[in-house]
Amino acid sequence: MEIRLLRAFIETARVGAFGRAAQVLAVTQPALTKQIQALEAEIGGPLFDRGRHGATLTPLGQMFLPDAQDLVRRADILARRARQTALGESGLLSVGFGMSTIDLAPRAVAAFRRRYPHVEITLDDMSTATQTDLIRAGRLHVGFVRLPVDDDLGAIALRTDTLAVAVSCDEGPAPQGDESVVSWLDDHPLIRLAAAKGPGLAAQLDGFLKAYDLRPHILQEAHDLQTVVALVASGVGIAIVPASAANIASPAVTIVPIELPPARWQVGAVWDRAHLRPVTANFLAVVRELVSPHSRGHADT
Repeated sequence: MEIRLLRAFIETARVGAFGRAAQVLAVTQPALTKQIQALEAEIGGPLFDRGRHGATLTPLGQMFLPDAQDLVRRADILARRARQTALGESGLLSVGFGMSTIDLAPRAVAAFRRRYPHVEITLDDMSTATQTDLIRAGRLHVGFVRLPVDDDLGAIALRTDTLAVAVSCDEGPAPQGDESVVSWLDDHPLIRLAAAKGPGLAAQLDGFLKAYDLRPHILQEAHDLQTVVALVASGVGIAIVPASAANIASPAVTIVPIELPPARWQVGAVWDRAHLRPVTANFLAVVRELVSPHSRGHADT
């Protein structure tokens, strides 16, 4: 049953005259008459009684009208949803993030929700390795990860993060100089995040320590960064964490960035280059808008 025939029937029933209905529908009256006749032939009976005063519904037409209106309404809803999905204005979007974007990723999601309220979006904390694996598997659409990534993934460089010393305020400040922090770290055992829970951070930390031939004693390993920072706050020891850990640190902890090249890395937003969905493209546009005044990286690969 064609929706256009149902629209012709509904409009004719609304105005009560073939001529006026034809004008509203922008068709000729003979064309409208043929449409009504085609619909009547399909359902097997007359829908209108036509007389000097217009067109009135037959008992069959009266019975048929509510169902026709409901079907057209649902067809309109379906068409609108399909258009929204094609334009990336509805659908599903899953986003991952790590510690270096603990402030940026939620802001991007909030801005995206305001602009596209019909998109169902999820945000989960996970490591770079987990995010890239899930993107390749089609189970994650955008990840905020440590760069670089392999060429099969598209990437936008967003900012530079750096390792930092987390120290209790009772411990006293960590040194602010470049090389002085190296000798200071050599005299302090560390609390660190377990490598299995943060493989990217562990690799960055190990690379930094190796670059300066540091072999600190490890006091304790924790299974999440919040616990690492909490242990520092309680005076157990110091830790080397991402500078972005300042977003979760209590006032009892001082975060001092390490301004040395081996301590720095870039983070960015990544996606499956071969399967860029409209909703993903819209989210990436929001991310670009958020970081463009502040971004240190400009690569879009």
